[in-house]
Amino acid sequence: MARVRFTGSRPVTVPELGDREVRPDEVIEVPDERFEGYVCQPGTWESVEEPGAKAAAKKTAAAKPQQKGAED
Repeated sequence: MARVRFTGSRPVTVPELGDREVRPDEVIEVPDERFEGYVCQPGTWESVEEPGAKAAAKKTAAAKPQQKGAED
């Protein structure tokens, strides 16, 4: 899931999210496939975490072998 921040000045109800009320400056999770539908409205939403960002971070961390310190 991607994350976006609501930048509006008043709470809004988002039907796509089950009529959830979103307050100003609140960060919410949205389906990856709908991310562009939010961030294409820059006066209302801003990107916090793009689709797949968590998965990419986990893969990068898993790919790096742990290094032992000189004292180990």
